[in-house]
Amino acid sequence: MPDLAPPSLDHLRTFLAVVEEGSFNAAARKLGRAISVVSYAIAQLETQLDVRLFDREGSRKPQLTEAGRALVTEARAIADDMDALLAKVRSLRQGLEAELSLAIDVMVPGHVLAKLLRDFQVRFPSVALRLHVEALGAVAALVLDERATLAIAGPDILDLPETERETLGSVEMVPVAAPGHPLAQMERIAPGEARKHLQLVLTDRSPLTEGRDFSVFSPRSWRLADLGAKHALLKEGIGWGSMPRHRIEADLEQGSLVELHLPETATMDYALVALWRKDYLPGPAAVWVLDEMRERLAKCP
Repeated sequence: MPDLAPPSLDHLRTFLAVVEEGSFNAAARKLGRAISVVSYAIAQLETQLDVRLFDREGSRKPQLTEAGRALVTEARAIADDMDALLAKVRSLRQGLEAELSLAIDVMVPGHVLAKLLRDFQVRFPSVALRLHVEALGAVAALVLDERATLAIAGPDILDLPETERETLGSVEMVPVAAPGHPLAQMERIAPGEARKHLQLVLTDRSPLTEGRDFSVFSPRSWRLADLGAKHALLKEGIGWGSMPRHRIEADLEQGSLVELHLPETATMDYALVALWRKDYLPGPAAVWVLDEMRERLAKCP
C-alpha cells in the first residue's frame, strides 16, 4: 500500500464545495474557477488519499462513494479549524486579545451578563473567554494575581495602587425575609429590632478583604460564601439579609420573600466598578466589554 500524501487544504475546500453545491459546475461557479480546475483538484485529492470520492458514472451529478461520505465530516472539520486559525491570526495582527479572562461580581445581574456575552461571541468569535464569578474582594484578587484581565467588582474594595478603576453603575440591594419571619410580620420595625434576629451575610473567599464586615447589623450572623445559598436560606425563613433586587423580584411578586423597611438601612446601591492592572492595559475586546457593561447597567431597572 503506497504512503498517503497530506491533502491540500485547497483541494479539501474544493471537495466540500462539490458536496455542498451538488455538481462540479455549481462548485466551479461558487469558487470562481473553471470546471477543469475543479475536476483536476478532485482527481488530485483522490490520488493523495488513494480513495475514490465520487462516482461519476450513470448520473448527471457526481454521487459520493462510501469513502467520500465517510470523509466529509473530517474534511469540514479541517476546513473549519483552518478558518478559525486564520481568524485568530488576523485578530492578533489587529491587536485583538487571543483570550479575555473576565472576573465578575456575583451581584452583576445575570441577564445583563448573559446577553452581553452572547453579543461578545458574535463580535469577537476568535477571542477565547475565561469567566470567573466571585464575591467581594475575591473579584479584585483575580486581577491582582493576573488571573483576570478585567474585573467588574463591588464597591468595598481597598485602595489598590496596582489597579485603575472606573465606576460603571450600581445594583439596588434590598433587606428581605420570608413572610413567616418575625420581622416580616411587623407593621413597623422598631430601631434595633433587626439586631435581635439572625442575619445572613455574604462573606469573602479572598484574604484581600478577609475580616471586614459589609452591611452587618446583627451580632448574630451566618456567613455564606454563595449568594444562591443565601437566597435559598432566606426563602426557607432562616434569618434576614440583603439581596440584589433583580435577583428577588419574582419572589417579592409571588410573596415568597417580603421587603423589610428597616430604620437602620433602607435600600442601598451596590456600586460596580471596573478594575484592571496599570501594567496591563485592556485590549479591544476588554474595552468593548467595559463600554457595553456601563451602557447596559444604566438601562437596567
